[in-house]
Amino acid sequence: MTILVTGGTGYIGSHTCVELLNAGLEIVIIDNLSNSSIQALNRMKEITGKEISFYKTDLLNKSEVERVFIEHQIEAVIHFAGYKSVGESVQAPLRYYHNNLTGTFILCEVMEKYGVHKMVFSSSATVYGLQDQTPLSENLPLQATNPYGRTKLMIEEILRDVYTANQNWSIALLRYFNPVGAHSSGRIGEDPNGIPNNLVPYITQVTAGKLSELSIFGNDYPTRDGTGIRDYIHVVDLAEGHVKALNKVMNSTGVNAYNLGTGSGYSVMEMVQAFEKVTGRRIPYKVIDRRPGDIGISYADATKADVELSWKASRGLMEMCEDSWRWQKNNPNGYKEELVTLSK
Repeated sequence: MTILVTGGTGYIGSHTCVELLNAGLEIVIIDNLSNSSIQALNRMKEITGKEISFYKTDLLNKSEVERVFIEHQIEAVIHFAGYKSVGESVQAPLRYYHNNLTGTFILCEVMEKYGVHKMVFSSSATVYGLQDQTPLSENLPLQATNPYGRTKLMIEEILRDVYTANQNWSIALLRYFNPVGAHSSGRIGEDPNGIPNNLVPYITQVTAGKLSELSIFGNDYPTRDGTGIRDYIHVVDLAEGHVKALNKVMNSTGVNAYNLGTGSGYSVMEMVQAFEKVTGRRIPYKVIDRRPGDIGISYADATKADVELSWKASRGLMEMCEDSWRWQKNNPNGYKEELVTLSK
């Protein structure tokens, strides 16, 4: 079975590709490498010992997307490709709406043309917006609060309409919480451009001395230590969730949303303390004002994924920290140190 993975050299995409290959599936990757490295592709091959068909192209290039479907017998698509920075989306909303929505339109049009109706979509817990309750379940009203989150929410609604028009479609909408960690080999991991937006790569870069100190946004939340609590999930658990979701869509029709999280949360200070324990190093930090719109506690109700996908996160906090730190130590500048050549 051949699976098309859009955005397959990115952080979550690359880990998912490894799990797909380990499950005995063939994959084809489309990625424009705007926020990833071709070196991730080489390392996926190294980890799995498998070949991977790769197309350096953009989903906005419809003729090139069609070429992939002409040259391969695609049976399902896992759709990661899209811009993903909340802050950047606020500064450049039209760029985000054009890229994320139009790319999905073109992908779905080509899938429809070639009779491929199975999709796993990379959504996000940002579609829940600011809720006054936790845990967050899939049946809550959706209310994204920034352009990035709204692109995810709009695409979810578009995909529901696609199914209404043609009920051959089977689509899983995977709402991620806070992916962290890296492959246990230390060969693939999160490689942010510039200063990281997310907590864990920021912590690892401070620990490695690349950044001077960690900024903690508020310590006066109604939590056990005053810092915000989030549902951090190991990226390999997340990747395994995609394999389970793929199995589901291959054997059903309809559109279903699933939270992929652990169902519990860790505070910012608990993350800092865990990294200090793993690394044996002190992590300097300063507490600054809360960010507008941040809430104290957010974590998933992951019951539906357990019941319907037979999936549950299994890796704990220390494993998340150990794997994140191994990646940082082995790759102090991410993938950027290696000269690469692109064959296709």
